[in-house]
Amino acid sequence: MQELDKSISFDGRDIRLRVNLLAPQASGSVLIQSGDTAVLVTATRAQSAKEGIDFLPLIVDYEERLYAAGRIPGGFLRREGRPPEKAILTSRLIDRPLRPLFPQWLREDIQIVASTLSMDQEVPPDVLAVTGASVAVLLAQIPFYGPMAAVRVGLVGDDFIINPTYKEVEDGDLDLVVAGSPDGVVMVEAGANQLPEQDIIEAIDFGYEAVQDLIAAQKSLVEELGLEFVTAEPPAVNENLEKFISDRATESIEKVLSQYDLDKNQRDELLDAIKEEKINNEIAELPEEDSLKVACEEDPKAVDKLFKSITKKLMRRQIIEQGIRVDGRKLDEVRPISCQIGILPRRVHGTGLFRRGLTQVLSIVTLGTPGDAQDLADDLHPEVEKRYIHHYNFPPFSVGETKPLRSPGRREIGHGALAERAILPVLPPQNTFPYVLRVVSEVLSSNGSTSMGSVCGSTLGLMDAGIPIIKPVSGAAMGLIKEGEEVRILTDIQGIEDFLGDMDFKVAGTDSGITALQMDMKITGLSMQVVREAIEQARPARLHILEKMLSVIDKPRPTLSPYAPRLLTLRIDPELIGMVIGPGGKTIKGITDQTGAKIDIDDDGTVTISAFEGEKAEFAKKLIYNMTRKLNEGDVYVGKVTRIIDIGAFVEVLPGKEGMVHISQLAEGRVGKVEDEVAVGDEIVVKVRGFDNKGRLNLTRLGIHPDEAAAAREAAMA
Repeated sequence: MQELDKSISFDGRDIRLRVNLLAPQASGSVLIQSGDTAVLVTATRAQSAKEGIDFLPLIVDYEERLYAAGRIPGGFLRREGRPPEKAILTSRLIDRPLRPLFPQWLREDIQIVASTLSMDQEVPPDVLAVTGASVAVLLAQIPFYGPMAAVRVGLVGDDFIINPTYKEVEDGDLDLVVAGSPDGVVMVEAGANQLPEQDIIEAIDFGYEAVQDLIAAQKSLVEELGLEFVTAEPPAVNENLEKFISDRATESIEKVLSQYDLDKNQRDELLDAIKEEKINNEIAELPEEDSLKVACEEDPKAVDKLFKSITKKLMRRQIIEQGIRVDGRKLDEVRPISCQIGILPRRVHGTGLFRRGLTQVLSIVTLGTPGDAQDLADDLHPEVEKRYIHHYNFPPFSVGETKPLRSPGRREIGHGALAERAILPVLPPQNTFPYVLRVVSEVLSSNGSTSMGSVCGSTLGLMDAGIPIIKPVSGAAMGLIKEGEEVRILTDIQGIEDFLGDMDFKVAGTDSGITALQMDMKITGLSMQVVREAIEQARPARLHILEKMLSVIDKPRPTLSPYAPRLLTLRIDPELIGMVIGPGGKTIKGITDQTGAKIDIDDDGTVTISAFEGEKAEFAKKLIYNMTRKLNEGDVYVGKVTRIIDIGAFVEVLPGKEGMVHISQLAEGRVGKVEDEVAVGDEIVVKVRGFDNKGRLNLTRLGIHPDEAAAAREAAMA
């Protein structure tokens, strides 16, 4: 295929597409570039379908190479290993708008690989990779309901900007990614600083307009290359088998779906029983040569697929026609909520237990010192550490299943990142609250919206721990049923509505505005009108949930958990950091050994002292303060004589600060020998005379008023 170099300019930004320059054996490849950030994206489709699977086998991998930023990886091997968290999140960011645009009946492996080859620390590569994935798929001639593209929207002052730099995102109040197809918005992800719903809606609309330019450019690119937009017909459904299942099961399924008092497990058991008794058992009794039995033997999953399809249609029809959901709720009704705090004993710093229907999440808060911050050195992004860490665990027992426990997967990492993003805007600033915080959300039972349950549980846990958050945060997940022109938006979706519905739209925020969004679609796009309605319908749900939370704890506890470390901070001259640390860390280790406190020093001279007993932290702070304190002429101290020479005595007035009292300054009148006045180890009151031309400290015992001496002794005793 021919090479092509095409540039797209919009909103003051240029995006360059270099097609088929690299990776010639991939089914499709593009090098997409903006500024000096360049991402190679490839799409490859396997030659044959996988046997025995009933899902789209799409694999999306985003790879970061540290050479892209001119760096060599750390560690023993000096090569990239397990992808960092942001790389995993970028893989999900590419996957989520791409997946619904593939025909869901495709069974060949499809792999998208995005590799950042160059990065300028100005332009984030993630949205480039999303758009590049669409280009690569089109070039690979894989059936696809695209093109699709993504942009980032920032808010600087009162102005929205497209594809802002890292600095503009950091300085602004919004970090929004919008992905769209010709049919509408297909994915949204955002973090915001408590922005009103209307601002978020306008930002999504602003971003989707920019997406249209990128979609038009991709259409033009395909035409220039003489390619076609590939679509294909789905495999034929066995209409006889579908009618057989529908005739025998429809009435029974409808009865189950209308039993509103059933919980998830009871409903699933009844549906499984219908499938087994009315379908599988009857098929088993058919003659061996019967066409239906032959069809089921050729495709063992045919009954499961058709039974699920019929159940989906009936559930959706009930919502569209009756406005009633499978648990009897109205479309905008939230499930019953219960909240608890402080349920774990002793060393746990804070806990929040949040339950909504059958979804239950326990969030546990731990306070740490600055040295506990997560190091982000081995990824490509400017951020070097994290002060707030949110982890999400989803064990198999939460859905009544058994399977081996493994390290966190992409889903766990993604849900944890969403909850983290929702909480970040309400955390106290570092300069007033220097703690590092870790929250772990344990999903104990799942029936939809566990990520928003994590947000609610974490807010409760943070307040229980005494963290002075700016405002409490709650969240709700919105769903969608769309049949033709009929659209129904669902508040607080449960598992079956997520599984058989068209949208999962998570909205988190305070009573002032939104802090995080994440929208995923199962259809090829959504109009801005429906997006608007979903965001607006989420607000009363969030506030209702927030009211239930505040009835348990309405503000952070006035004091931190007694088991949390106590932190004290002070600022020193950065030039004195070396003195505090000492040769080989000797000085700082001595302070730690003497006080039992942990000490962290930043490059800007911020010293953070932590200890589980406040008195020890205060003692360490006093030692460091005195060590780095500036001595002024006329200051009076109680010091200890450390050594004696013929012409005077050396006195340590502060830790590490020593000056000399000349023999002529030891006493009124003539002094014959220094030893006649002082001895090593004596504590004496001295006054600062000044510094000589070499910066050495000169002290005196003369001219000290009794009140000054008394004040110095009192200070030394404190």
